[in-house]
Amino acid sequence: MSTIARKPAELFVDPAVILEARPDGSRLFRSALALPDYARCSGEWLERWATETPDAILIAERGADGEWVKVTYSEALARVYRIATWLLGQKLSPERPVLVLSDNGIEHALLMLACLHAGVPISPVSPGNSLLSKDFAKLKANVELLRPGVIFADTIERFMPAINAVAHLHDAVVVAGSRSQPQAGTLAFADIENTAVDATAVKAAFNALTPDTIAKFLFTSGSVGAPKAVITTQRMMCSNAEMKSVIWPFLNRQKPVIVDWLPWSHVFGGSHNFNKVVRFGGSLYIDDGKPLPALLPKTVKNLTDVSPTIYFSVPLAYALLVAKLRDDAALRKSFFSRLQIIFYAGAALPQSTWDELERLAVMELGHPVVMLSSWGSTETAPACTDCHFQAVRSGVIGVPIPGTTLKLVPVADKLEVRVKGPNLFPGYWKQPELTAKAFDDEGYYMIGDAVSFVDPARPEQGLLFDGRVAEDFKLLSGTWVHVGSIRVAGISALSPVAQDIVVTGHDKDDIGFLVFPNIAECRRITGLGDDAPVDAVIGHPAIKERLREGLMRLKQQGGGSSTYPARALLLAEPPSSEAGEMTDKGYINQRAVLTRRADRVLELHSDAPDSSVIFI
Repeated sequence: MSTIARKPAELFVDPAVILEARPDGSRLFRSALALPDYARCSGEWLERWATETPDAILIAERGADGEWVKVTYSEALARVYRIATWLLGQKLSPERPVLVLSDNGIEHALLMLACLHAGVPISPVSPGNSLLSKDFAKLKANVELLRPGVIFADTIERFMPAINAVAHLHDAVVVAGSRSQPQAGTLAFADIENTAVDATAVKAAFNALTPDTIAKFLFTSGSVGAPKAVITTQRMMCSNAEMKSVIWPFLNRQKPVIVDWLPWSHVFGGSHNFNKVVRFGGSLYIDDGKPLPALLPKTVKNLTDVSPTIYFSVPLAYALLVAKLRDDAALRKSFFSRLQIIFYAGAALPQSTWDELERLAVMELGHPVVMLSSWGSTETAPACTDCHFQAVRSGVIGVPIPGTTLKLVPVADKLEVRVKGPNLFPGYWKQPELTAKAFDDEGYYMIGDAVSFVDPARPEQGLLFDGRVAEDFKLLSGTWVHVGSIRVAGISALSPVAQDIVVTGHDKDDIGFLVFPNIAECRRITGLGDDAPVDAVIGHPAIKERLREGLMRLKQQGGGSSTYPARALLLAEPPSSEAGEMTDKGYINQRAVLTRRADRVLELHSDAPDSSVIFI
């Protein structure tokens, strides 16, 4: 325990920044720390560790018997060469990439590593597009845009309806993972791995890779507009991973061990986390759980078995996890025993969740664990900022990473943030008009987010995420409502009743909250049993009173009608992944909820609402 670095001074370098004012009112904000030379391609990492630490575990997953199946670096490289040999015989290219429909898994990882070695773009598509959709509209659009030459699915029987639905859109070889039942017209992954290695061909393809080689096509979540295929290059991934060697130097001394559920179809899990593990020779244990009540026990079991050194997740998952950490001593001991960093991204962590994680760490260790965040997008591979210091509170997204410049542009009473750097994407695949609209006249990517300084006089203290510019709205009074900050404040004030919140009030007299309840916590508060109907739970007087008290706390903080909700409505139906209300990372899509539940918004803001609407 004494050898584990845990203090900020042991983990990070001190932030050093340059803030440059410009005549047009914008400012350029960048790191004063230099970005060192980075790898030509991500495969150099695998080659290195297969030589230096051949017996170290690269990746592990639960097998059919519930035990961990582990693959070392040397084993992974040998299997990658066999898979890459097969790929090179399939006439694949950016015009005929590999499409993956599966959840995270060892064979998915090996296929991804082989593609990266051979110079074949890979596109992991959200399993929700295949498993939750009724018409497969998003998947059809994905396949029609990419025209893949290989489609991989495991277990394939789960994906056959989706595969059949898109069969007319491609001429791909369909590959079934080894956990699959045999299906006519498909090739077994084991057959690919039985390919005789052509080391000369693989090495030639590997040596031909450049930083500008396309590594992946990653589809945006669609939270803003239709999903787009983001071109992800080797330069983007390698530069983004390398900056951690500068600002998180402890990774060069202690290899990371992570237990991770975040899907590889998204940049957080598939590029940020996966690449950090391989870059620093660490180990990734695939968590087959998710931040859903039915799957959370799997996460608990995995975290009880394997103690992470860094834990990556999203605010929703932490909100569910803290209750388990509070009540399960074995889980708490394993989770914190060698934990160096608690990392959250995708949205601000509600202060109430932050405080509880800090309290639990002190309970177990006698001191807090560093909690921090980052900020970026699929188009930036993903990190643009990093909070490589202990933030003063939740919501701080840090300072620019080495090599990346932020342009801060005043828009109304906000600072819109734009990005340039080696981690920046070259464009959207086969969508030149969308690409042109994504960049300003200086080549900065217009991400659509806003930020503010923790302390304008001390920029090294970092930035606060200030919401998406397009999400903010005006009340009838003409006053702007900043959705991002109000949502986070609301989740904290309404804790533990609120799991998540959607902010309403566009062109209304006041702000409202549509509240997705934490049903488990609500049942605990009411004393109703675990099987109590949801309607009975959220209609209970104790829950309504808790909600009203939380609304009053927000109002008492002051600031006028644009800073607090006057009304709230608890929703019995959870957010729908199929309807796009929630991504498979656990993020709420504000726009999709407001559109799909327009009738509930009208009910919430009615002049004569029923008793389900809580007022203050």
